Amino acid sequence: MEAFLVSTGLVALAEIGDKTQLLAFLLAARFRKPLPICLGILIATLVNHAGAGALGSWITALLSPGTLRWVLGLGFVAMAIWTLIPDQIDDEVEGGKGLKLGVLGTTIVAFFLAEMGDKTQVATVALAARFDALVAVVAGTTLGMMIANVPAVLLGDRIAHKIPLRLVHGLAAMIFGILGVATLLGAGASLGF
Repeated sequence: MEAFLVSTGLVALAEIGDKTQLLAFLLAARFRKPLPICLGILIATLVNHAGAGALGSWITALLSPGTLRWVLGLGFVAMAIWTLIPDQIDDEVEGGKGLKLGVLGTTIVAFFLAEMGDKTQVATVALAARFDALVAVVAGTTLGMMIANVPAVLLGDRIAHKIPLRLVHGLAAMIFGILGVATLLGAGASLGF
């Protein structure tokens, strides 16, 4: 349960103001069809985060407990710093320009591509390695993505200007930092790393 809750909370916070949330705003404004956009976000996130979680689980099996502790600890600290850097939408994923896939297909492709190498995908790898609970982590990170992005789709830019992004990013960075320092100091040693 801890893996699910931590994954959900971290990704929901980290996603606020992220390029995929900005993409959700753009898709909502462009298509004005919230149901297929939300379904596309869900499908793309499940596929992307399942792969990232599987990578995290594989890394757990590959590295020694001591090495894994340092990799994860430093990874979480790096995530804390990365969270403080504002995102911009990459041109190649903005609304799926040039694709004739419909609203659902455009959303799936755009979100999948936007998540490649994104901090929430990297966080999914690290969380799956940290907790060694693939299903709980993928379910949690996916729920976190939906918590952050569904309101973006449903409410559009009516709420975009009212969210204190610096505060939210600061909270997410603080949580990533705490996880990193705790891991480096040996938290989770009872779990084998």
